[in-house]
Order: sequence, then C-alpha cells, then structure tokens
Amino acid sequence: MKLCKFTDSDYQAVIEALENRSNMDLFTHDETVRKILQDVKERGDSAVLEYTHRFDRHNLSLEQMRVTPDEIQQAYEGVSAKELAALQEAEKRIRRFHERQKQESWRYEEEGITLGQMVRPLAIAGIYVPGGKASYPSSVLMNAIPAKVAGVERVVMCSPFPDGQTRPHVLVAADIAGVSEIYKVGGAQGVGAMAFGTETLPRVDKIVGPGNIYVALAKRLVFGIVDIDMIAGPSEILIVADSSANPAYVAADLLSQAEHDEEAVPILVTPEEGLAREVMVELEKQKNTLSRQSIMEASLNSQCRLLVTESLEAAVDLANRLAPEHLELALEDPDHWVDKIQNAGAVFLGHYTPEAVGDYLAGPNHVLPTSGTARFSSPLGVYDFIKRTSLISYSRPALEKCNETVRLLAEMEDLGAHANSVKLRIHGADKKT
Repeated sequence: MKLCKFTDSDYQAVIEALENRSNMDLFTHDETVRKILQDVKERGDSAVLEYTHRFDRHNLSLEQMRVTPDEIQQAYEGVSAKELAALQEAEKRIRRFHERQKQESWRYEEEGITLGQMVRPLAIAGIYVPGGKASYPSSVLMNAIPAKVAGVERVVMCSPFPDGQTRPHVLVAADIAGVSEIYKVGGAQGVGAMAFGTETLPRVDKIVGPGNIYVALAKRLVFGIVDIDMIAGPSEILIVADSSANPAYVAADLLSQAEHDEEAVPILVTPEEGLAREVMVELEKQKNTLSRQSIMEASLNSQCRLLVTESLEAAVDLANRLAPEHLELALEDPDHWVDKIQNAGAVFLGHYTPEAVGDYLAGPNHVLPTSGTARFSSPLGVYDFIKRTSLISYSRPALEKCNETVRLLAEMEDLGAHANSVKLRIHGADKKT
C-alpha cells in the first residue's frame, strides 16, 4: 500500500494513474477469445463441451450440460435453514427495491397527433455467474431479479462448475430468483453459447454479469449480436473520511474489496494524515486475522492507495474525478456532502453503512460500473431488461399542417422520396391508380 500526500512530488502522477486505472487488457487475449467464439458459433454444443472439458476440467455429456430439477432439489439439501432464510431475505429486499424501477408505457395527444412510448420486456435474458475463486449466490440474485421484475419470461444462466464441483448456494439462489434454466458452462464459450445459441442453449437478447478477462472480452466481441450490460473491471472502493471516522471500520471496508481479487482497488481519501496512518496499521492487523490473505496482500501491495488531501472539499472533488464503483462517505455529516457527488456507482453514507450491506442485503444492485465508467454509466437495474418503442400517429389535418415543414427538411437533405411520401398523402391520397 502507498500513502501519498498532496504535497508529495508524485501526488499528481498517482492521481493520474488512478484515473486511468483499468487493468483489463482487452487485446492480449483477443485472438484466443475470437477463436473460441467462432468455434462455438460454427460447432455449437460440441465446441462448448470441448472447451468446458479443457478449461474447467469438467467432462460433461450433452445430457449433463443443463442442471436438472433433481440437482436443484439436492442443492436445497446442501443449504442450511439459516442460509436459506438469508437468501430469501436478500431476494425479498432486492426485489422490493427493483420494483420501484418499473416503467410504464405512455401516450399524449396534441392537435390530431398521438405520440407515445411502449415499454416491453426483453423476451430472453442471459446471466453469467462466475465460479472460479469463490461462489457467488449474491450475483445470481442481483442479475436475475431485475430481469424478472422487468417481466422477462425466460432467464438463462451460465456458470462454470470447475472439476464438476457442486455449488448448492448458487443453484438455490437461482431457483429463488426465478431463473428458468441453468447450464454448467462458463468462460468465453458460455458467452458465445448464449450469444449465438446452440442445439441446447437458446440465443438470448442480452448478456449480463461479471467474469474474468476472457468473459469480459467475449462480451465485448458479441456486443451488437446481443446487448450486454457492461465490461466489468476489478472491484474497487473509495472511502472519503474525516476525523470522525473509525480507522478500524475504514480498514475493514478496504479489506472487504481487497479480498475479491489481486487486482481489486482499495482507496482512502482523507485530509487527516493521522487517520491515514492509523488505517495502515489496522490494515496489517486485520489482514492477519482473515482468510484469503494472499489475495488481499496482492491487492494491498499493488493497488491500495491512501491519499491525504489539503481539505475535505478536495477529497470529495477527487472522488468525483475517480468515479469509483463503491464510494463510502465515512463523514460526520454525510448528508451534507452527498449532493456534491457526481460520479459513483453506489454511495454508502455514514459510519454504519459498510459496503458489504450493499453487496448482499440492502436492495440496490451490486452490479456497478467500474474503472471510472461511473462517469457515464449506471448500476444494473430493471431498465436494462426493457426496450422502448416510439409510437407516432397523425391525422390527415395534422399532416396537412406540417406538410410544408417536413418537405423542406427532407429537401435540405436531398431526400426527395421522403418529401414525396408526404406530398402524395396531401395532394393525391384519394386518387385511385
């Protein structure tokens, strides 16, 4: 980890590096992923099974690719009553929040013109759930529930099962969330299967969910054939803290991101140098009591930054520049400062709102823009699983009134057929030919 003060000679260089912090090289493995996608497109199930055997060491037969009702029932038997209750409580809270995002169709009329917008759900959505370094039932809930709330009838899930491992919490979460079908397929081959369709997997309209570099590349390459949510980078947290912050709480929340991945980005921004140094001590102390130490150490050593600014205003300005995935305001009066936040995936207010409650239980989606993309993008939500269609209806008198204007605009662009399509309706609509 590195502590850097605004008076240090390399301070601006550190800030600029953080602004350009995306660690995902979207070209190094580009050719490999292209070949996998092309192979899946051409050979379908056969290619998917071969890549699953090669990369996940899982020798599936065609009949074993889809999770069966019996396997889901067995998954329930592998989940304790308390764990099941926790998953159900999370599902309820996540659904309640996303219900507020639903949009309705609308119309309005003016002088013989009816205009409006139809809102329709996607027919079929695909969710990708990673399964390499950990099991992520929360990702299942966060990706599937907004799709179901939007009205998507068919939600397809792909997830790797390395070495054929059973993942009961993931399967139970999928069942609770209303996933229609689950396939034991991951990686670029899983993305390709959902994008192109195979003899077994259906072609979906949109693919959502995080994954490794191969999954991210595959999603980027199939965008346009299907829609995608985003290209997800490493998880990140930025904590803006003042003198009221508890260094133990701050360190705990930085570590909660560091344990995700070696490339995870934990950042503290504060005008209090003393607090920053206390946090450094706490990071070392707490890290040694937790599991996943090697992952946390890699993240802390390569990505963690403790930045001391000249003022709290400067700290908030820096948070906006960096546009973090998770932003915690560990401040005495967070409500005063939250209106000044312009760029963040999710904002956590106060000393008793750790980022972990957002990951699991609060309700808002934890699929968030990373790597500074919160400057222009938003959390996953119901609006990602709907499409909007414009409605336009003109009466004859309304068309007559705008006839000249439409024709002039069309002629400015030298599009005579456009102008003629209006002219015929006004001057020759009733003539028989």
